[in-house]
Amino acid sequence: MASTPQQPPDGRSGDLQKPGTLGNGPTSSRSDVSKSPGLSKRKTPAEPPIPTLGVFYAFLLVNTLAAAFVPILDCDEVFNYWEPTHYLNRGSGLQTWEYSPEYTIRSWLYIVIHAIVGKIGSLFSSRTTAEFYFIRLVLGATCAACETRLLSVICKTFNTRVGIIFGIVMATSPGMFHASVAYLPSSFSMYMTMLGMAAFMDWRGGLKTGMGIMWFGIGAIIGWPFSGVLIIPLLAEDFVLSLMTGDISEIVYRYLDGVIRSLLVLALQVAVDAFFYHEVTVVPWNIVSYNVFSGSSRGPEIFGTESWDFYIRNLCLNFNIWSVLALFAGPILALQFLLHRRSTTNQSPIRSLVFIAPFYLWFAIFSTQGHKEERFMYPAYPFLALSAAIALHTILTNIGSSDPARLMGKIPAKLKLYVVSLFVLLALDISVARTIGIVTAYRAPLQIYGPLHEDRLIKNEANVCLGKDWYRFPSSYFLPKSMRAKFIKSAFDGLLPGQFTEAKTGFGFFPGTWLIPAGMNDQNLEDPGKHIDINHCSFLIDSYFPNLPSSDLEPNYIEDTETWEEMQCSAFLDSSQTTFIGRILWIPDLEQDSISLGDPYREPNLRERTRAVSRFKKPHSRRASPDPEKPTSRPRSTFKAPGREPGVWTAVDFERPAAPPYPDWDVHETKPLPYRPFRHGPYHITMGLRTMQWDEWIELDNHYPRFHGDKKRRIEERGEKCCKTAPEAFDGAIELLEELCSYLPQRYPSLFQSTPTGIHNLLTQETFDITARPLAEDPMQMAARLTQDDLAIMFERPDGQYYLLAGAILLAGFWRLSDKFGMPLSEIHTSGDVPGFKTKLEKGMMNFFRRIQPGQPVLRNNYFIQVDDDLAWSHSIGSEDPVQGDGGVMQAAGWGSAEKNKAIEHHYFRSERQSLRRLPRSGGVVFTIRTYFEPITKVVEEVGVPGRLASAVRSWGDDVARYKGRERYGEVLLEYLDGKHREQVEKGLVSETEEDGKYPF
Repeated sequence: MASTPQQPPDGRSGDLQKPGTLGNGPTSSRSDVSKSPGLSKRKTPAEPPIPTLGVFYAFLLVNTLAAAFVPILDCDEVFNYWEPTHYLNRGSGLQTWEYSPEYTIRSWLYIVIHAIVGKIGSLFSSRTTAEFYFIRLVLGATCAACETRLLSVICKTFNTRVGIIFGIVMATSPGMFHASVAYLPSSFSMYMTMLGMAAFMDWRGGLKTGMGIMWFGIGAIIGWPFSGVLIIPLLAEDFVLSLMTGDISEIVYRYLDGVIRSLLVLALQVAVDAFFYHEVTVVPWNIVSYNVFSGSSRGPEIFGTESWDFYIRNLCLNFNIWSVLALFAGPILALQFLLHRRSTTNQSPIRSLVFIAPFYLWFAIFSTQGHKEERFMYPAYPFLALSAAIALHTILTNIGSSDPARLMGKIPAKLKLYVVSLFVLLALDISVARTIGIVTAYRAPLQIYGPLHEDRLIKNEANVCLGKDWYRFPSSYFLPKSMRAKFIKSAFDGLLPGQFTEAKTGFGFFPGTWLIPAGMNDQNLEDPGKHIDINHCSFLIDSYFPNLPSSDLEPNYIEDTETWEEMQCSAFLDSSQTTFIGRILWIPDLEQDSISLGDPYREPNLRERTRAVSRFKKPHSRRASPDPEKPTSRPRSTFKAPGREPGVWTAVDFERPAAPPYPDWDVHETKPLPYRPFRHGPYHITMGLRTMQWDEWIELDNHYPRFHGDKKRRIEERGEKCCKTAPEAFDGAIELLEELCSYLPQRYPSLFQSTPTGIHNLLTQETFDITARPLAEDPMQMAARLTQDDLAIMFERPDGQYYLLAGAILLAGFWRLSDKFGMPLSEIHTSGDVPGFKTKLEKGMMNFFRRIQPGQPVLRNNYFIQVDDDLAWSHSIGSEDPVQGDGGVMQAAGWGSAEKNKAIEHHYFRSERQSLRRLPRSGGVVFTIRTYFEPITKVVEEVGVPGRLASAVRSWGDDVARYKGRERYGEVLLEYLDGKHREQVEKGLVSETEEDGKYPF
């Protein structure tokens, strides 16, 4: 067990001619540093070389097992990396907000590298899972090569025993088992960290500062920018050496060498990202900016925070005894130097501390951050393993002493061997038990999708739906090509991923990377548009834990055997029924129950076709005593038990956040926002909802005087035909008035002023008393005078339908309140022949109305073409009031009566911005409908608009074209738009298919 401090033999020290070794014996231009007290070294015989190829195979074997069996522990890996790769290689995938061109905080270069690997893997098998595992295998092999390189340099720089211990830590620790094959930038940074460490550590043949900076730079640029922090102690060592030797010009050269190499990599990244995003952006800076400088409403902490000791607990789980040794490596080295004045390796204590310091620095920085994730530690894992190896080697050297004058020298050698062997075996046993525990407890998501690949299902176009277990989805690689992952509403109220657009024709390469997706935000705010109705699900993945209560949003689908039939069952750990030891370690021969994934079918009276659905069914647990205070019976299913009776609303204690004043708003100067809610085709019929920020509820601009005047005239001329409140809706209309009287003075203080009884309009000098009873006029009519929006409130009745019972529809253009008042939601749409309502919109819309909460307002936009200049009513389609025609038949307004192919000067672009929110007291759902109205000849002057609008209009299906009246104006409009588009292309303003700006544009 004895270990003698060693120095490289003469043959090896010849490689250290110029740089020397800090604290080592070889003579060099820096040999004066080695003469410091206590840093001298004794020459010893050379150690046998480490079998590099054998080491590589050992690491490769472990990493191959990890690639085959380790579960995905972080949903960020799936949605931010596997899904974009699936999109590039397979044409579909889920898209997070980070990949929206609005935010650009993920680099496509990192994805492209792995997509190329995946493409190579797909040559061997067409199955999507084969590509998934091939990428993992390559990640494991890459990690093994980096581990081998670093271990080899450690053996030559410190000594072989330190290298062996380092290899044991890296090969057996649970943390490395999943980090080695994780498709995460932090794992990539870890690979580069190992190469960078090796470069800085290996002084044979001269300092390799430039190469070290390059490797750390690649890890920070392509991987994770914050990993660059790890280089600081290593650069500090290099800088101090240069100061001590007066070698300033050399260090400047080496630094420039490394920086230039890194900048070349950054240039490549910017070029690749510019290709995909269609804009020049520096992703590493975007990541740092969002995480460090974005303020309290954004940044990492909105995704959750952990206590200060999170990483201590996490590292103890993933590195057990090795993490303790790493944390105490500094004090151990200090004691060794103070007590014995010598090092136990080929390097001085000072240089050993240089390679321990990065782990301490990283640990300190991230422990002070509120938001903590296990993957944040990955880049520092090699430094942790080296620190633990140095600490253990130092301890073993002292324990192995045979000097009879020392306490350790008096202990029998065999006893010391037994104790040390027990220590190492305990660490290995704990590591193996933890690793097997992770695989056996959490691997179900990788197994559950197998039945979907059966011959009878693999070609079916179907939705595979995810509810409360959305974050366990292992990626679209586990779905057949014809199936898509979708989300149903659960208790999770953050932002879910959307879908990369699958449009191809006319869009160029990978349009999903540069078309701005709807409903994205960087504040983790829920977007209802990301959910689909469960009735549209062909398959469902769900977990069932008998001791966890169900809820309206998360019912026990397994109990609804009339709808869902079980297909697959896989075991998953029930942490609530498992002891602490059982949760963290695998203990053999424990009883396990099963979990399932099911195949549901529709009831015959709903659809003739039998459906299949998949879900987790029952979890397994590890040895745990039942709690006598908890009921053992299953909780009652809430599948058929709504949270409230239809038509009954209990007031909710919710208060809208105060709206800040609109910056620099002026009723005469502030222009309307240029909404352009259309894209290049194809056209999809959807609700198109996105999250609304509270300060955006009501939009006013310098058209307010005109809108106010038009509304006043319309009220005088048409009265109850345009503004009406049913008696049962009166309280809801008053509640809306109160909300407007609160919001408008906050948001537009230069136009409105609060009064004790209501609100005062500073422009028109109107004062509205909303407390008087009776009111001076209908409450909806009064509300209409305050805004540029039309207003409507829907109320639920006992039949579960929502009815239009209060409205001020003065500027609708194509529909009349008198026709729709009192109608249920479905009839309003069917009577207006809304395209796709019955087949694509009705169920989702009805569910949305039932579920929308006061704190979840949403927005949507739409657009029409109008062939006259009347904002209030499009007289080109007929009279606003029905007229009696020949034979006494009343003639309804419609596109059939519109003049065909009027000159382009008569064409107007009409866009609506609609907000929907639930009133907390009355439960009514309020629509605000703000119309934007501009001549087509003005709109097409905007760059990109003519081509995009022409593509959108052409992509309308027959039902949409009929609804929007394209037959009456299409020829003139499209000819004009095509001409304007050609002009913009010829001027170099746009490309043939370019699409710029935010949606809704």
